[in-house]
Amino acid sequence: LMGLNTQAVLKRAQQIQGHKLLKKQWQAAWLLKAVTCIDLTTLAGDDTPSNVHRLCLKAIQPIRHDLLRKLDMNDKGVTTAAVCVYPSRVADAVTSLKAANSSLPVASVATGFPAGQTPLETRLQEVRMAVSDGATEIDIVINRTAPMYDEIRQFREACGDAHMKTILAIGELGTFTNVYKASMVAMMAGSDFIKTSTGKESVNATYPVAIVMVRAIRDYFLCTGHKVGFKPAGGIRTAQESLVWLSLIKEELGNDWLCPQMFRLGASSLLADIERQVRTRTAHVTLLMSLCSCLNCSSQHDLRIITFDLTF
Repeated sequence: LMGLNTQAVLKRAQQIQGHKLLKKQWQAAWLLKAVTCIDLTTLAGDDTPSNVHRLCLKAIQPIRHDLLRKLDMNDKGVTTAAVCVYPSRVADAVTSLKAANSSLPVASVATGFPAGQTPLETRLQEVRMAVSDGATEIDIVINRTAPMYDEIRQFREACGDAHMKTILAIGELGTFTNVYKASMVAMMAGSDFIKTSTGKESVNATYPVAIVMVRAIRDYFLCTGHKVGFKPAGGIRTAQESLVWLSLIKEELGNDWLCPQMFRLGASSLLADIERQVRTRTAHVTLLMSLCSCLNCSSQHDLRIITFDLTF
């Protein structure tokens, strides 16, 4: 903590954001990678069984089948990483996914989301109920005024075998030092993931805060040998942003974290923009294939391999 340099953090975040775009023929593959890391989320006050059902179907088939077929990815099982709903909608999501013969995980926010200001026993019971209804991942909220470690340990016990993602609500922590401390405490208390935000604060997922959190993850791994995942959430809406997040993870934590088991994107509207961009990139690749054919290129298949298989 003595070495936490605010200016260095801000400069590093600018470097990540300033990276040149991937060439167009590579972007489709990276965008599909982003899709597989999305926690497709609905946390609206008017959520119903029917819109949760639609969310689940979209999570199972996030990109149109015809687009995946053009990319030779139609048989690769491209889905989102999970669906994320309120505890009262977990049973609906589980039912929808079972009916579709899908094993996609159901995540649930809990513990008095988004403020964590309900009584502790109420929050613990909310976790237990979500797990009982079939949630295999729980996104917990910390009470920003209570001792973090003790509460998170109790939530960890209530989660049982379910993965626990701890939301730090970084917009309310004030300083990078507090973000680093909260990240470390959350990991020491047994979190499987640390997550930036609920999406309901005025400040959500920002690149400088992400730098601090992922370096805390790296420090924790170097000290303990235990890998903890990272989930930015709140305000992530464009395909371009998803590419920046993937680049940040790859450079700061390495390829081991570039998978749904270690990295998630919390988002509700991001997928629509990614699908639009994939459609554009697909048209570009189709043009390349046609050009390759006109030039009597010996291996169109090799072009597909180069374009997609390196990242899957």
